[in-house]
Amino acid sequence: MAHFWTFLSHLYSLAGPIIMLLYPLYASVQAIESPSKLDDEQWLAYWIIYSFLTLMEMVAEPVLSWLPIWYHMKLLFVAWLVLPQFMGASFVYEKVVREQLNKYRAKIGASAHGKVMQ
Repeated sequence: MAHFWTFLSHLYSLAGPIIMLLYPLYASVQAIESPSKLDDEQWLAYWIIYSFLTLMEMVAEPVLSWLPIWYHMKLLFVAWLVLPQFMGASFVYEKVVREQLNKYRAKIGASAHGKVMQ
């Protein structure tokens, strides 16, 4: 029975990289090669959200290290973003990211333009 739990533990340790990176990488390539633009938007939204999540995780790491459930919550959230039945990445982009971009577009654009011109 101990071997079974060891096997499950190893399988679970592979779930993160498979769900967060390997499958999205494969699906992104498939989306680019397909004629539909809807799937392109889903996967571009995924990579934007996943990048932001990773950056925030790096900043908040001292706090998150005290939350043993953090990795499990992240894995479930990313699975929701990734699974085609939910289209979670597109949903989060439309409801959160786009709204914030529209709200701060002028400030972001002016700041970026100023940095490029220097």
